[in-house]
Amino acid sequence: MDKEYEFNKLTKRLRANVGKAVHDFAMIEDQDLIMVCLSGGKDSYTMLDILIGFQKIAPIKFNLCAVNLDQGQPGFPKDVLPNYLEKISIPYKIITEDTYSTVKKVIPEGKTTCGLCSRLRRGILYRVAKEIGATKIALGHHRDDILETFFLNMFYGGKLKAMPAKLISDDKQNIIIRPLAYCAEADIISYASTKQFPIIPCNLCGSQPKLQRVAIKKMLHEWNKLYPGRIETMFRSVQNIVPSHLLDKTKYDFIDIANNQHELVAGEDIF
Repeated sequence: MDKEYEFNKLTKRLRANVGKAVHDFAMIEDQDLIMVCLSGGKDSYTMLDILIGFQKIAPIKFNLCAVNLDQGQPGFPKDVLPNYLEKISIPYKIITEDTYSTVKKVIPEGKTTCGLCSRLRRGILYRVAKEIGATKIALGHHRDDILETFFLNMFYGGKLKAMPAKLISDDKQNIIIRPLAYCAEADIISYASTKQFPIIPCNLCGSQPKLQRVAIKKMLHEWNKLYPGRIETMFRSVQNIVPSHLLDKTKYDFIDIANNQHELVAGEDIF
C-alpha cells in the first residue's frame, strides 16, 4: 500500500509539472498533431505516457504520433518499440537511417560524437515532422538536462544559455516543445522503473565516459547532496533573469540607462 501511495504521489507530481510547463509555454493547442520523439529511454517513455494521459482528459483535442529513429547502431532491438507501441495502441513511425556509420566514420575514436549525431538526428526528425504533418515536435529533455546545458554553455561555450522549453527551428518550419522541462530526473527514473518501460540503452553517445555532460551531471549531483534544494534554486534562476545586472550590451541599454531604471529597481542586488 505504501508503494502504491508513493507512486500515486509521484505520478501526480510529474503530471502537475508537465501540465504547468504545457500551460506556461502554450505547448499544446487544439487540433495539434504532436510528433513524440521516442528514443527508447526513460525520459521519452515517461513523456509519451503522460501525454497519453493528458490526451484523455484535456479540454482540447490533439493527436500523438510516436516516432523513433533507428540510427543503425549494432545490436539495436528493432522489435521492442513497435511491440510496445502496438500494445498501447499509439500511432507510430519507425525511420531507419544509418547515422551511426556516418558518425563513426567522421568522428575520431575517443572524441565526443554528440554534436554531429544530434545535428544528423535533428535534420531527419524535422523532415519526418513535415512528412506526417506534425504541428509540434516533443522532445524528452527534463529539468536536469536544462541545468546541465546551462553549465555546459557557461563553462565550455562562454554563454549564458540553457535549453528552451519551446523553440521554433531556424527555418521557422518546426516548433519544438519539451513537456518535461519542469520534471526532476530522479522522479522520471522512479516512474520509468515502476512502469517497467522496455528501456533500450544507447551505445553511441550516452555511453561515452569522458563526456563533458557527464562531468557536469556529477558536479550537480554532488552539490545537491551537500546542499539539498540547490538544484531547485538554480533552476529558478534561469526563470528569473535580470539583464541589467549582467554585462551584455545587446540585451540591456547601458548607454541610455536612465530610461531603464524600472528594471534596476526590480533587480536590486541581494548579495
